[in-house]
This record gives sequence, C-alpha cells and structure tokens, in this order.
Amino acid sequence: MSEGESAGNKLVSVDFEIFGHVQGVCFRMYTEKEGLRLGLVGWVKNTFRGTVVGQVQGPADMVEEMKVWLSKEGSPTSRITRASFTNQRSIDKLELSGFKTRF
Repeated sequence: MSEGESAGNKLVSVDFEIFGHVQGVCFRMYTEKEGLRLGLVGWVKNTFRGTVVGQVQGPADMVEEMKVWLSKEGSPTSRITRASFTNQRSIDKLELSGFKTRF
C-alpha cells in the first residue's frame, strides 16, 4: 500500500481548464498557493485562448477540495464562468513534484 492509500485515501490525478476572467488576475499564483496548502502537486499555465490549464495530483479528498476551489473561488479578482475537469484517474504514486507555474 502506498502512503496515500494507508490513510484510507487513494491518490488521483486530474487535468483542468478554467474559463472566465482568469488571466491577469494572479490566478496561477493563487492556484499554486492553494495546491501547496492542500499538500498537492501539479502545474498551472495560461493558454492563448485566455483560459488557465493545469494538472493536480494527490489524495482524492484534497483533489476534490482543489476542484471546488478552482471552479468557485480562484484568485480574489478572477471571475470563473466554467471549470472543466478531464482525465481523472487513480495513480499508484505521484508523477510530479512540487507545484509549478509553466510558461
């Protein structure tokens, strides 16, 4: 059993795309901060379409909490209109380390 499973909690990975007024409002910085606060690993970056995309990995309950944050809260001045979560899957161990902003 991996560390995540021994606590009765499996590890998951999920990709996300956030729509709305999410660029130029420190969305990536706040996403990184929230991911680290929840003990998750992942990455986040802006797209040319004006959205923010990324991936988060960690214990299932913390990933669920991050999904709620990404779809409802975000950075203080962002306006999220829609959040899309895809490719959610169970993983045996974390495939990433840290939480980084990609460019």
